[in-house]
Amino acid sequence: MKCNVGKADRAIRIIVGLALIGLAATGTIGMWGWIGVIPVLTGAFRFCPAYPLLGINTNGKP
Repeated sequence: MKCNVGKADRAIRIIVGLALIGLAATGTIGMWGWIGVIPVLTGAFRFCPAYPLLGINTNGKP
C-alpha cells in the first residue's frame, strides 16, 4: 500500500471521524455515526482504497 493521503487530508479525515464517533457514542446522531471509524483508519494508515480507483493522490508524491 502506497501512501496516497496527504497531511491536510489526513488531519481532516481523523478530525471528522473522531467527531462522528464521539457523536455516535453519546447517542446524538445514532448508530450511523460509527461510520467515522473508516476515515480514522484511512487517516491513520495514510491510504484510501478508493483513491487509486479514482486516480486521486493528495500525498503530493507520485
